[in-house]
Amino acid sequence: MVMDEGWCGTAFLFRIHEGNAGDIDLGGCNIVVHMHFPGPTLFDGQATARVYVDDRTSEGQQQALETIFQAKQGGPFEVPASLTSTWLPTSRVRIDVAEQNGTVRASVDGVGEIVSERLVNEQGEQVTMQNAAFALVFQLANKTAELAPSKGTSWHDSDMPMSYEGKSGAVGQITWTVDA
Repeated sequence: MVMDEGWCGTAFLFRIHEGNAGDIDLGGCNIVVHMHFPGPTLFDGQATARVYVDDRTSEGQQQALETIFQAKQGGPFEVPASLTSTWLPTSRVRIDVAEQNGTVRASVDGVGEIVSERLVNEQGEQVTMQNAAFALVFQLANKTAELAPSKGTSWHDSDMPMSYEGKSGAVGQITWTVDA
């Protein structure tokens, strides 16, 4: 898969509605994982990545989230993690999320904003994609993602290889289980 820009920058927002890691409650936690793939293809790997946890999480929650999203115990993030050669230190920042009329906005203090607006057809129905590779890798419910262009997304972490503005995106529901 050759990337259209010769590289790929992406920021994944995860909003945990309910769940736990062992005895640590993760319900209500917001996490962003930012990854930069230098290309020319995604599968060349060599990505640089960072986990951002909301500064309202506890130390225990942060450690559990790092373990999950860096795939230290396997799980659904194992494929992207396997393509990552450099994990920057986790960053504790304020992550504020708002959703209104099909648009999700996440402000990640000091580094970026994720904007994801669900795409609808002429009849007002969600436009979806089913069985796409990312839907399978991240184990999206029914292997389906709602298309949600990310115009307005921008990322400017000075420790990452480059800044960028987003174009494409998707929204999906997931249920993950990782064996401890």
